[in-house]
Amino acid sequence: MTQEELFKALVAHCKEYGFIFPSSEIYDGLAAVYDYGQLGAGLKNNIKKYWWDAMTRLNENIVGIDSCIFMHPKVWVASGHVAAFNDPLIDNKDSKKRYRADVLIEDYIAKLQDKVEKEVEKGRKKFGDSFDEEEYRKTNPNVMRAKAKADEVHNRYLEAETNNDLKEMRQIIVDCGIVDPVSGTKNWTDVRQFNLMFSTQTSNTGEAADKIYLRPETAQGIFVEYLNVQKTGRMKIPFGIAQIGKAFRNEIVARQFIFRMREFEQMEMEFFIKPGTEMEWFKTWKSNRMNWHLNLGMGAENYRFHDHEKLAHYANAATDIEFNFPFGFKELEGIHSRTDFDLGNHQKLSGKKIQYFDPETGESYTPYCVETSIGVDRMVLAVLSHSYHVEQLEGGESRVVLSIPAPLAPIKVAVLPLLKKDGLPELAQKVVDELKFDFDYQYDEKDSIGKRYRRQDAIGTPFCVTVDHDSLEDNSVTIRDRDTMAQERVPIAELRDIIDKKVNLNNLLRKL
Repeated sequence: MTQEELFKALVAHCKEYGFIFPSSEIYDGLAAVYDYGQLGAGLKNNIKKYWWDAMTRLNENIVGIDSCIFMHPKVWVASGHVAAFNDPLIDNKDSKKRYRADVLIEDYIAKLQDKVEKEVEKGRKKFGDSFDEEEYRKTNPNVMRAKAKADEVHNRYLEAETNNDLKEMRQIIVDCGIVDPVSGTKNWTDVRQFNLMFSTQTSNTGEAADKIYLRPETAQGIFVEYLNVQKTGRMKIPFGIAQIGKAFRNEIVARQFIFRMREFEQMEMEFFIKPGTEMEWFKTWKSNRMNWHLNLGMGAENYRFHDHEKLAHYANAATDIEFNFPFGFKELEGIHSRTDFDLGNHQKLSGKKIQYFDPETGESYTPYCVETSIGVDRMVLAVLSHSYHVEQLEGGESRVVLSIPAPLAPIKVAVLPLLKKDGLPELAQKVVDELKFDFDYQYDEKDSIGKRYRRQDAIGTPFCVTVDHDSLEDNSVTIRDRDTMAQERVPIAELRDIIDKKVNLNNLLRKL
């Protein structure tokens, strides 16, 4: 199964088992908008709790807030979104499809880089133990040719992006022979800028003065509440403010399932610091956030840092944590040193003094800040795409299993009476009564026990507990592990502790 086929299978699986549905599907749906089903909502909430607790419970100097989606329009003037929150748009005249010009170029560069890696892999297979990768990359003509082309296009693109040269962006697309994936043609329009903010009105008059925006990020809610939080919480620098909330962007090309949507959810933390210490804290939060990801056990090889060459207007350092999705390494989380851009601009435009008085030094200053920002939906997709696999079993059978990290699994345990008679359902309900206050569970008595196991494997349930006739005599049950399929006979009285050791989120937090 190719990665593309695997991704399509995952999307279908998410719908079939109640994780994620196309929004408004009975009306033929709405592009790039998705609803979370009963299991998807559970997974999403567990991810948010893991992030929230890691931020606010494990750090005495980080607190959480919940700001509004609607904010005064001047907020977005001060943040730079009104003037600079744009993507380069290009259309294909034949297919009438719209694309981001920068993404077309980046995808082209990625293909050249993939070609280099494939050539290197061929060399590794050909020469075996005597393979010298460094020398091969320097001397193999195919590798050198592809790398030189990738570097040339990358340098042209970087210069065009830095200079906001839209004509050059189009010229790069033309010179590289990039074709529209739908029509297969190169009949491109000019590149033009497209502002990503959704707007609406605060009254029914439709006057320009009534125009407000759906927030494109949650961070500005933190910045405008900085003074209130700092004063009421008696916060001392360094300290952080965390927030989870919805954001909205009118993406030119929303694609790859829930990876890029028009309505999405963010988990952001702004860490306020003394000017001059930002690089030290930037490194600290890079390490901290990578550890948070690696703690889930989804493989260090699936993560990497990608440092920004072109910095956003508010940053003096930036890096992405990229995850190996089925469609390649893509941004999962961003860590940015935002300097005092936001607080400074809000101070200028509002006329309000937004500063911190340091009682130890007697000085007042506008704090700098380091931001960590992760997309909840992208994190859900990372967990699902890594967890989904088809496992071949003995006898030619197979099972679809979601090996979701147990503390994040939406259902922690399934209680299954072997038969729907002989008092087994009644005892199974007593087991449920013992577990329901600690764990999200499912009770299932339909179909054979084998089919019920497969259903629970498919939704990622870490444990299945089977109540059989012997349970009536010895007050024990059979507990089955999702990942190993190993079964063990245990007393009902010990069930809670056995399950808790694997699924308790606090045990995950203790490893950080």
